[in-house]
Amino acid sequence: MSEPLVFERSVPGRRGYRLPPRDVPALDLADAIPQEHLRPSPPPLPEVAEFDVVRRYTRLSQLNFSVDTHFYPLGSCTMKYNPKLNDRVAALPGFARVHPFQPAEHVQGLLTLLYELEQLLCAITGMAVFTLQPAAGAQGELSGLKMIAAYHRRRRRKRSTILIPDSAHGTNPASAALSGFRVVQLKSSASGFIDLAELKSKLDDDVAALMLTNPNTLGLFERDIKVIAALLHERDALVYMDGANMNALLGIARPGDMGADILQLNLHKTFSTPHGGGGPGAGPVGVAEALEDFLPVPRVRKKGKRFVWDSRGRSTIGRVHGFYGNVGVLVRAYTYIRTLGAEGLARASEAAIINANYLKTKLEQAYPVAFDQPCMHEFVASATSLKASSVTASDVAKRLLDYGFYAPTVYFPLIVEEALMIEPTETESRETLDEFIQAMLRIAEEAKTNPDLVRRAPQRMPVARLDEVKAAREPNLRWPVSSALLGVS
Repeated sequence: MSEPLVFERSVPGRRGYRLPPRDVPALDLADAIPQEHLRPSPPPLPEVAEFDVVRRYTRLSQLNFSVDTHFYPLGSCTMKYNPKLNDRVAALPGFARVHPFQPAEHVQGLLTLLYELEQLLCAITGMAVFTLQPAAGAQGELSGLKMIAAYHRRRRRKRSTILIPDSAHGTNPASAALSGFRVVQLKSSASGFIDLAELKSKLDDDVAALMLTNPNTLGLFERDIKVIAALLHERDALVYMDGANMNALLGIARPGDMGADILQLNLHKTFSTPHGGGGPGAGPVGVAEALEDFLPVPRVRKKGKRFVWDSRGRSTIGRVHGFYGNVGVLVRAYTYIRTLGAEGLARASEAAIINANYLKTKLEQAYPVAFDQPCMHEFVASATSLKASSVTASDVAKRLLDYGFYAPTVYFPLIVEEALMIEPTETESRETLDEFIQAMLRIAEEAKTNPDLVRRAPQRMPVARLDEVKAAREPNLRWPVSSALLGVS
């Protein structure tokens, strides 16, 4: 498992590739480049053969946990499987080589795809119209909140409060605060849902909107969603739904039918293109008809048989992203939807729900579920039963690495002690799920019989457990190659 630095493989004079002899006169660099831009000595680069480089980086890549090599119980949150077909379609020259300043008449095929994707998302979610411009879920949230502010501003009234349940996604309060709103938290009921009495007590004429995630981060569907929406609409407040968990609803339920006024989707979660590692993403926003005027511009519109960019809109919140978002992600999402069709999307959600409930049932004796009822695509277990052995959720996560599994989300949502949020998605086989179950049960047994083994995990990785607090507070960002290794003083 130990892989030396590429500099340690360096041998003077070794090369990976040699250019053929020149057939033109040599040119001194000093004659072509100003002296102040030239290095006083050559850079201390490693001298290695092509095989050294290929084998090194292949070995390093094999040390990674990836959705192509391992089961990710993080699910659609970051690692929903992306079919390779979608990558091939997004890489077609007509999509991949488009320049953002090309005239609309040169990219009619791409504009057709974007227009049709908006229509497909409307049909799937029940929203009236979509913008594909936001480049991530959080930017979609921000765009939605800007539209909420514009909606109330056009009615010449001040609304400064956003209600957010404690079971919502963590970016919701940040987006609301960044948009200038005051955030008021709603505590969940004993069953894990929005507490209607709590909602009514905090719902006044200063509330601009409620931001909720449905299913919520506990993996539970808000059964009273239509009642909740009606209460907000009675005050002319809006319902913003975070659609990051649409993985559980495709073909089963539509946010627009539930009373949602604004919905942000995470195409990189629900419609392939997993964004583990930080990107790319896409966060389209759908709105009810009453909010269409506030959508960002430009928008793709159909004019006769052609598609054009339209920047009109007196009430628009303006542009929220350069050009039209991360188009490669949009192409993948379009391919995913057209490949599966309505029936396939519904089957995907049903499989995700079945897989999550299967894991929940098999694990709940060793890892109690805080809100024990049938879940949607994910559930939140707890490692509190291991506290007697001083084993934590973090210890379980580290030990899973030794068994060849990346860890689920830990310590979120905050309302569950020692939380383990587990989301298998629809693509995993029963055999894979059973292997994960056995690993989790072995770790629970190890916590009782040999807790030090779990607390010292991981032990089979290239590095042992790191001091995460120290790494966060005192990051070492220096290049880790010593001057002695480079042969310089």
